Amino acid sequence: MELQAEVHDLMCKTPRQDRYKIPAAAVCPAAPRKKAAAAVCIIAPKDGYFRPPDLEVFFAVASRRRGAESFS
Repeated sequence: MELQAEVHDLMCKTPRQDRYKIPAAAVCPAAPRKKAAAAVCIIAPKDGYFRPPDLEVFFAVASRRRGAESFS
């Protein structure tokens, strides 16, 4: 049993010779550069911007209708 352990230890070792070593990196690569920001030109629409209806009036009308339905 001891003989097998010795043979195993002799055969299973990490190579230590220079030809098996990983070479050190000479120079680090350059850092990635950010892309230039694209110029954004905002042009107003020909018909103007969307104007939502007055929401307070909408909800007031809806609550009046709901109140009238509950009495029916």
